[in-house]
Amino acid sequence: MIAAMPNKIRWGVLSTAAIGLKKVLPAMQLGQHSTVTAIASRNLAKAREAADALGIATAYGSYEELLADPNVDAIYNPLPNQLHVPWTIKAAEAGKHVLCEKPLSMTVAEAQTLLDVSRRTGVKIGEAFMIRSYPQWLRLRELIRSGRIGELRSVTAFFSYFNNDPGNIRNQVECGGGALMDIGCYCIHVSRYAFGQEPSRVVAKVERDPEMHTDRLTSAILDFPGGQSIFTCSTQLAPYQRVHFLGTQGRIEIEIPFNAPNDRPTRLFIDETGDLTGSGIVTETFPVADQYTLQGDAFSRAILENTQVPVPVEDAIRNMAVIEAIFRSGQSGQWEAPQS
Repeated sequence: MIAAMPNKIRWGVLSTAAIGLKKVLPAMQLGQHSTVTAIASRNLAKAREAADALGIATAYGSYEELLADPNVDAIYNPLPNQLHVPWTIKAAEAGKHVLCEKPLSMTVAEAQTLLDVSRRTGVKIGEAFMIRSYPQWLRLRELIRSGRIGELRSVTAFFSYFNNDPGNIRNQVECGGGALMDIGCYCIHVSRYAFGQEPSRVVAKVERDPEMHTDRLTSAILDFPGGQSIFTCSTQLAPYQRVHFLGTQGRIEIEIPFNAPNDRPTRLFIDETGDLTGSGIVTETFPVADQYTLQGDAFSRAILENTQVPVPVEDAIRNMAVIEAIFRSGQSGQWEAPQS
């Protein structure tokens, strides 16, 4: 039996998904307030192999066995998108807190069911936007709120990679694949985060792959009370990511906004001079850190201290409402209002 750890939350993991094995779980094992004690797969051999490789004490050959484990306090859910809500509900009903990969759900209506589940079971449920616990993003909000660049009026973002493998779940419509659900959700999230507002309407152009039918190139304008956000996301372009925040007196640029490296410092650039040569740029550098370690600790602290998780269900619903409105606009060619 695993002894209780009063300063650490004991995590169990549903599935041996690559994002968990390669990024999230090794990082969570280094946390001050989190430790991974169990992992489950539909294949016990796969679970045992993953557990041995990552130093996880217990492996299960079914998700149900993991949810029944009394030595697990919280669940990390990196299952395919269409399984996020069903297994989050099962975990919550088993008394486990849940950190679920983004997007939390396939639809607004589906996400809304989790509000009742969370209230009824008393567990915390959150969406895994790991950037929300990372120092460069916390600093960004400080800079914007302090008026460092004047009044924020525009956010521009770009996020892309190349993957045209029809066997990959990111390219399967039934699994919630496509650029907007996979990476465009980040552009929406950071726009809402920076403005501290919800967009009143959106307009978009969506190009779908002729064979896989997922959106492979999506661009959108989000109309906020305080300004506008413009972004492009793609699953079939050269890998690239950048976000710019432009105010009435300056701008901020985040160099590697979404996949911040865990082996070297990260940077953001502040320009209050308007010198197009870049001579007036001030660089702020952040020490080496793993955003998945920070995410796990932030969620674990919320459990230990009974405070709000970084990205609660209500926030996930609002993000999904914008995603749905963008898809509607892609079909109608008109401005569409998010409905959450």
